Amino acid sequence: MTRADDALAAAMTLLLLATSVSAQTVTFENDAPGKPPKDFEFGVAGEGGPGRWETVVDKTAAAAKVLAQLSTNTAANRFLVAIYQPTVFANGEITTRCKPVSGRVDQSCGLIVRAADARNYYIARSNALENNVRFYRVRNGERQQLATAENVKTPRGQWHTLTLRSEGHRYTVSLNGKVLHATTDTSTAEPRPTEGRAGLWVKSDSVTHFERIEIARLP
Repeated sequence: MTRADDALAAAMTLLLLATSVSAQTVTFENDAPGKPPKDFEFGVAGEGGPGRWETVVDKTAAAAKVLAQLSTNTAANRFLVAIYQPTVFANGEITTRCKPVSGRVDQSCGLIVRAADARNYYIARSNALENNVRFYRVRNGERQQLATAENVKTPRGQWHTLTLRSEGHRYTVSLNGKVLHATTDTSTAEPRPTEGRAGLWVKSDSVTHFERIEIARLP
């Protein structure tokens, strides 16, 4: 093979990579404070009523504005989601930079993938009160824990980066660039997992700020 052939092959490889991975970054800089951002659907499973998702100004964030969950209802079995509507995938990765602010019952920062609705999805979440990062499957509003990493601190008032990756039946959870656990779930009957949406999650009275969301759809 000539140098020209090598260069052509390298160029084709880069082109295939560029076309096979679809990535986007969602920020809230252009959204009005005090209102929910566009392109999201908000829902709740369990007790305690819906959340209060609004764009707020946060001077500690790299961007001027963030998405915040502000409701403080303390119902323990209360799971709040903000599902990003434009992107649907089976295989992909979602990352957020988030900051737990307060919460007496819970101080969580969560991500969901393969969401059919507010009661059916997979979730990775950190918890500043429990010092752990866990992975769950949620079906009809009921959670089943599939993996956990203990003694992992995510102090409130500080920013952390959480990532959830889904490939086939495998789910990988990372915090601040470090892989914490990878889980295989073959509980579904389908040979390949169905597509769904991705988004954000908190529990109970968690007041949490999300600075941005990065979504990459994989082949």
